[in-house]
Amino acid sequence: MKHYLIAFGMSVIILAAISCQIKSKSTVAPLDPLASHIDTSAIPGDDFFQFANGKWFDKNPIAPSEQSSGIFQVIQDTINSQILKICKTSAQTASEKGSNKQKIGDFYYSGMDSAKLNKAGISAIQQYLDQIDAVKNLNQLTSEAAFIHSSSGSPMFGFGVEQDSKISSKNAVTIWQGGFSLPDRSYYFENDARTSLVREEFLKHLENMFKILNYDQQKAKAAAKGQLRLETALASASRKKEDTRDPLKNYTKLSFKQLSALTPNFNWQIFNRETGLQNVDTVIVGQPEFLSALNKDLKKFPLDTWKNYLKYQLIKGLASNLDDSAYQESFNFYAHILRGVQQPKPRWKRVVEETDGLLGELTGQVYVAEYLPIGTKEKLVEIGNAVKTVYGDRIKNLDWMSDATKAKALQKLDTMIMKVGYPDKWKDLSKMKINRDSYAQNVIHANQWHFNYMISKFGKPVDRTEWQMQPQNYNAYYNPSNNELVVPACNIIVPGYERKMADDAVLYAIIGGSTFGHEMTHGFDDQGSKYDSKGNLNNWWTPDDSTKFYSKTKMIVKQFNEYNPVEKLHINGELTQGENIADLGGIIMGYEAFKKTKQYLYQEKIENLSPDQRFFLGFALAWMVNQRPEAIANQVRSDFHSPAKYRVIGTLSNMPEFYKAFGIKEGDQMWRPDSLIVRIW
Repeated sequence: MKHYLIAFGMSVIILAAISCQIKSKSTVAPLDPLASHIDTSAIPGDDFFQFANGKWFDKNPIAPSEQSSGIFQVIQDTINSQILKICKTSAQTASEKGSNKQKIGDFYYSGMDSAKLNKAGISAIQQYLDQIDAVKNLNQLTSEAAFIHSSSGSPMFGFGVEQDSKISSKNAVTIWQGGFSLPDRSYYFENDARTSLVREEFLKHLENMFKILNYDQQKAKAAAKGQLRLETALASASRKKEDTRDPLKNYTKLSFKQLSALTPNFNWQIFNRETGLQNVDTVIVGQPEFLSALNKDLKKFPLDTWKNYLKYQLIKGLASNLDDSAYQESFNFYAHILRGVQQPKPRWKRVVEETDGLLGELTGQVYVAEYLPIGTKEKLVEIGNAVKTVYGDRIKNLDWMSDATKAKALQKLDTMIMKVGYPDKWKDLSKMKINRDSYAQNVIHANQWHFNYMISKFGKPVDRTEWQMQPQNYNAYYNPSNNELVVPACNIIVPGYERKMADDAVLYAIIGGSTFGHEMTHGFDDQGSKYDSKGNLNNWWTPDDSTKFYSKTKMIVKQFNEYNPVEKLHINGELTQGENIADLGGIIMGYEAFKKTKQYLYQEKIENLSPDQRFFLGFALAWMVNQRPEAIANQVRSDFHSPAKYRVIGTLSNMPEFYKAFGIKEGDQMWRPDSLIVRIW
């Protein structure tokens, strides 16, 4: 109690000071967005997430059509409104057949014609349902599974052509566990109230979907029960998600002959023929025991159960492109039950997001030309280079790493490629067939184009210039096989600063720390650290350094295991450790880079907030996301990322500089003794 009172007294002083600063300024000039979000009723050392973002949350409740509100939604809404203009303009313009505008306009138009969609019902996919109905044996079942992989989903298992993790210059056929419809295997087994409810609702959802497929009541009920049993079998043969994170333990290279021997009931020659693969000599299997179990399940479950399963996988992937009944049923389970969303998004937003998702290479070209602020790429490169420089300095000064391992770490950092803004070369979508006849058929054609593009990589050298995101995707990624990080152009957007460039404290927190620093750290997290500078799975650590590294990562696993975001669900520290490590490394690198800016060196205040205070408030802004409890529960069970609140308080609890900036003391809930502060990079 004594420690709490002392801590509370310190917090009151800080709150009073900031509150006075805000009030004294507000009568003279509008507050800047960062200061205006502060909730002075919250204690920064107890819940900095609420302190930094609380007022914004109060003024911006979660919309009924969304699972969350916050920075991602604000930016996505901005991008959606821009893509909407592109879609409408394209739809209203008579364009040459095959042109980018024709494809964009016709795709959007076909999705907006709700009267036509409702009249058509499921007729757009009836021919494919009939093909599945006609299946008489496992070979024909294999052929239909291959079609669905190319057009709407991933039945039975995960499949792709990807970089070989041990030979990064080569594209390889890769197969991994999958094929179930719930977000994680745990949904099929755990018996807490929420999970049991989800399973009950899933069974109802399956029954309703089979009714939409024109099954009568009795047949729909039987099909639903059969599918749940089948998917439970697939889930039981699957590894826990946290056990799929070690790339070495999830890499088994088999010859095509060995693969066929492992699954004699599944004809891979037919699957390869139907997907367009030729001359496959070896494959990489993530979890061989899963394929072995699948092989038994192909004979264990009746052929009709497998046919029902494939029909559901087909309509599940296309439900939002059919009539209102199919969409509403899919929404009710996957959005309302699983994530707590109250009502569907307006049709225009759904269609815009689908258009941008599948034709993003086309909409992206217009977005770059018409909507990016001047100097976007240059500013991003400036911040990225600054963060990369301080990362090198941090590695050189590590007290726990040997010189031999440091040299290899620095080599990896030096050769790390930064792709920033937008690609120099766009993909050629000229062979994608899009018209105004059928929305579902347009989606199938677009899916098939992307699938065939992936298949075409097999047997060719890896194209290291390729981007996996578009400039209008508010996200970023690190690819360990290329040793590259990719930061799309729209990451320059900071809500509230649309008419001016945010100050460096904010930019270096969000873009420097949460983006560049975060993605660079993925090259050195528990997974990325297993890849060398050329992108190959290769242990470049000395045994002693490796032991020290994993003793540090265990600390962050333990820290996050203790967080309890919703009900009795704790964060899975093992599952989320890569992202938690990247958050911590990223914000440290962003802060070190920020310390070299004029704003920090001259200790320039804005709204009477010091550079340090603005930096850490900026980091909280980067994860300003308010989620529904259902969405949090689903995320904790199935996502590699911790909920937004814990990305802020968990990360900053390991930064003494944050403690100093906001007077965090022993007794505050975020305070951690020095012995428990995680220090890696």
